[in-house]
Amino acid sequence: MVKSTFTNLPAAKRQKIEEVLREEFCTYPLAEAKVSHIVKKAGIARGAFYKYFDDLTDAYLYMYHLAIDKIHMNMTPGHKFDPEFFYDRVVKFIDKTEYSQYEPMMKLHMAQNEYLIPDNFKIYSRQMLNMSPEIWSAMVLSHEVINLCLSDPENKDKNLARYKKSLEIIAKGMD
Repeated sequence: MVKSTFTNLPAAKRQKIEEVLREEFCTYPLAEAKVSHIVKKAGIARGAFYKYFDDLTDAYLYMYHLAIDKIHMNMTPGHKFDPEFFYDRVVKFIDKTEYSQYEPMMKLHMAQNEYLIPDNFKIYSRQMLNMSPEIWSAMVLSHEVINLCLSDPENKDKNLARYKKSLEIIAKGMD
């Protein structure tokens, strides 16, 4: 967890470090990112990095959550399954991510980094345990279509059309 020594830094210094972290995590997957790159570009001592973050994964999670806060909107549906709700949220997420400063980071996250975060899938599983089968299915499909659209923008429209049709099939199965 990011330490208060980082959050209490003067805004300009904190923003400089955040920019360097974003560049590092947009350029390299977490497994290849280096503290040495970050401290050199940010102009801070290696020891200072560890006063701000527990480790590289901690710094990555901090930046990932910043990105999500900027591009994500509430994906938690009500108790009733609504295909339009999911479709609308996914399209907005993709649109806000594409060509944003966080797009490369989000692509790396989905392709490689989410598998490297300790307990990521256990947390994800527990968050979804109480969902109805329809909502769970839509959440899983949402994650997959976001990954496909960001990884293969040339087929974005086709993937979104298939996603919309799949959501409609789920809704019809509830009747």
